[in-house]
Amino acid sequence: MSPFLVAEGVHKSYRTAGAPIHVLRGLDLSADRGEMIAVVGASGVGKSTLLHVLGGLDVADAGRIRIGDTELTALGDAGRVAFRNRHVGFVFQFHHLLPEFSAVENAEMPLRIARIETGEARRRAEQLLERVGLAQRLSHRPGTLSGGEQQRVAVARALVANPALVLADEPTGDLDEQTAGTLQALLREIQRERHVTLVIATHNQRLAAGCDRVLRLVDGGLQPA
Repeated sequence: MSPFLVAEGVHKSYRTAGAPIHVLRGLDLSADRGEMIAVVGASGVGKSTLLHVLGGLDVADAGRIRIGDTELTALGDAGRVAFRNRHVGFVFQFHHLLPEFSAVENAEMPLRIARIETGEARRRAEQLLERVGLAQRLSHRPGTLSGGEQQRVAVARALVANPALVLADEPTGDLDEQTAGTLQALLREIQRERHVTLVIATHNQRLAAGCDRVLRLVDGGLQPA
């Protein structure tokens, strides 16, 4: 079987007032369906940039990215957005929950954007929030939830559209050790149940050690850690 996620020769740089900053330099990556990979490296080395490019939030300067049967780098802006909304879930360190909406409204947001019928979107969001232990917190707004609870809402939001690929950027970085361990176990359990390919950028050595592979981002490329 061919890998589910393939990145070949990926370059990404950003222009500043001075010379361009080269973040990814011919990076290669392959991941099988259902594999859980940790990407580690120093702060500022480009881990977030890598996840954004892999998931279509940002566009590579050169190289190719394939997810399943889709050449992500061959899509235009509209096609990339549509593909990302259907097939890719993101979990961010700082949640990015909408403060004016409840937990269940935040979790169902990807389905509402995809114009899934309101009742079906609500049912799926409630089911996932119950799955992550928030059945009693559905109507609570983010400001009334703990950091761990907010991150569990973010996990439910990332998974609600049944994506084949989930990209998590420092998902335990703002959590205490016990809460981080609980979230790690939850991610692994759901990843195995749904056979999701999961790529996690993290400084958390415990989280990295629980993954199938650990790669280090150095000088714009990946190498075994």
